[in-house]
Amino acid sequence: MKLSRELVEHVSLLARLALSEDEKEKFRSQLSAILDYAEIINRVDTSEVEPTYHVLPLRNVTRPDEVGKTLSLEDALKNAPDRDGNYFRVPRII
Repeated sequence: MKLSRELVEHVSLLARLALSEDEKEKFRSQLSAILDYAEIINRVDTSEVEPTYHVLPLRNVTRPDEVGKTLSLEDALKNAPDRDGNYFRVPRII
């Protein structure tokens, strides 16, 4: 699929990219090659292929949640560089 220069300019506008004239031509040919390759892949018959969500046959590998011992409020705050009562004090970000 040969992309037009106008389409490359439109895509660069959407991506908020300022492209030089050389870059527009370079990306036009590169994006055209990518779309040509995607078209080749779309021609492959995958009707008999089961959907794959992961390349390895893994199931859920996370551990179940378990209630455990937690820090007390004082232990959690004892190394705080600055605190306000029962809270960490952090610099304001504006």
